[in-house]
Amino acid sequence: MLDGPNLYFPCPAIKLTVSVPGWLTASEERVERLANRAGLSAVAKPGAAGSEQRRRYVARLAGQLTRRLARATRTRLAVRARPGPEADEIVVAFPWRRRNAAEAFAAELPALLLIGLDGRRSIEHAVAEMSDRLEAVEPGPAPTVLSPTVPIVAVTGTNGKTTTVRLTAHIAREAGWTVACTTTDGVYHNETMIEDGDYSGFSGAARALGSSGLQLAVLETARGGILLRGIGTSYNDVAVVTNITEDHLDQYGIRTLDQLAEVKASITRITRPDGWAVLNADDPRVLAMRRQATGRTWIFSLDVDHPAVRTTLDDRGRVTTVLDGSLVVMSSRRDVHKLLAVEDIPVTLAGISSHNLRNAMAATSAALAVGVPEEGVVKGLRSFILEPESNPGRANLFELEGKIIVVDYAHNEDGMIGLIEICRGLRAPGARIWLTFGIAGDRTNAIVHRLGYTAARGADRVAVAELRRYLRGRDPKDLVERLQAGVVDGGHPVPPAFPDEITALQWMVAEASNRDVLAITALAQRPEIFAYMKQHGAVSLGPDRVKALVRRSRNR
Repeated sequence: MLDGPNLYFPCPAIKLTVSVPGWLTASEERVERLANRAGLSAVAKPGAAGSEQRRRYVARLAGQLTRRLARATRTRLAVRARPGPEADEIVVAFPWRRRNAAEAFAAELPALLLIGLDGRRSIEHAVAEMSDRLEAVEPGPAPTVLSPTVPIVAVTGTNGKTTTVRLTAHIAREAGWTVACTTTDGVYHNETMIEDGDYSGFSGAARALGSSGLQLAVLETARGGILLRGIGTSYNDVAVVTNITEDHLDQYGIRTLDQLAEVKASITRITRPDGWAVLNADDPRVLAMRRQATGRTWIFSLDVDHPAVRTTLDDRGRVTTVLDGSLVVMSSRRDVHKLLAVEDIPVTLAGISSHNLRNAMAATSAALAVGVPEEGVVKGLRSFILEPESNPGRANLFELEGKIIVVDYAHNEDGMIGLIEICRGLRAPGARIWLTFGIAGDRTNAIVHRLGYTAARGADRVAVAELRRYLRGRDPKDLVERLQAGVVDGGHPVPPAFPDEITALQWMVAEASNRDVLAITALAQRPEIFAYMKQHGAVSLGPDRVKALVRRSRNR
């Protein structure tokens, strides 16, 4: 039961996953004969048993049977059908208006598919019987998806969602707005956490919009929530997509980047026509979302000469980019409008963090799109600092005993590339980069291996930290060995493995020299790491100190 807009429809929908081995393994002649007997039209041949063509053919037949049953109940029903997550499955989806009636309708469909496969039974008779049963069902409650009364900014993507949400909310607060936001860490009303936990789904939107005196809601919208329950609001005013990279594949039937992009694009298909789709033009899959987006296009890019810049402006869209070291906004009315120097935006770490610069461009675009004044945007960009209090676990910088320590999330390959970029930008002449990392057990073997490989290619010393709380069914020894194998393939000896992140951090601090850069991916023990920093007198780095370190690094 999808209670809100989803992958299939911009409204609540039923997603029915059906195992159809009989249809998939029957001979081509038999399937075609059964389809004709049932009066089902086909525009293609069934294809060989077990082939992808057969799965698509059977999905189309299932869609036609669904419409046929709907017509018998005097219902005009939109239906989408496609191959399912497993080799013997198909998926049928359709909108719903009353829960009990929709569930009862969905429950009849597998039996109808079985009857269609049995050449001795009448489809017409079966449909008539099912229709009579459905007529007697109590319709049940209507959907509970919210129709917002304040502007909504929905943020999705693989990396950068939480930082973009927090920065957008901060910018609006600095302009004097009352803001609620949802993240994987909790729900916030202005700067106060009102619910602790991962609220990047349907329930988080309801909790945020239940806050009093709101002028804006900024909602982190994760892939899992879209697939399992739908989006928590009926529409948004601004949809932001940060990027699409390999993460969480082989879950809920999502096996490829293109499928993942289709899921993330769901938020761009419920944007108000006078709203904006804020898209990362440096990611081809994200840029392609403008074709089906229901709002106007606002792109952001690190490349001012990106071909999409001119086409977007020609289509009366807007662009946020970097020109001569400054963050600028372009529109069809005025070519270039400078906001402020990139070096003066603390979230970019004096310009060395390209992924955080993209986050800043996304948040800037979203804030301007909902009507935050330019002066408020500039004020917010100047004052948002990557501290444990404002953005925990995202590029938090400390100085301890002359060593620079970076605490970051970096849970996938793209995040690791961004973390290494930061470490290199802070490294003093002759200093080394130390990197300890781990990964949750629900990633594919390929993702696990590439994370280790990427870490090895970017750091001088590497270690693995076990994440016992995030094994998610994986054997811990297998996970560590796969990470170590990635490091070895990246050119390092087998790295040491530590039972947790704190132990690994203590090892790095003890072994590293002054001015070395130490990075750790804080997943399981983020609070303990922050407590360690405080206990040992580590100093949180402010923007001025970061600028000094970056300039020192550039002069090496």
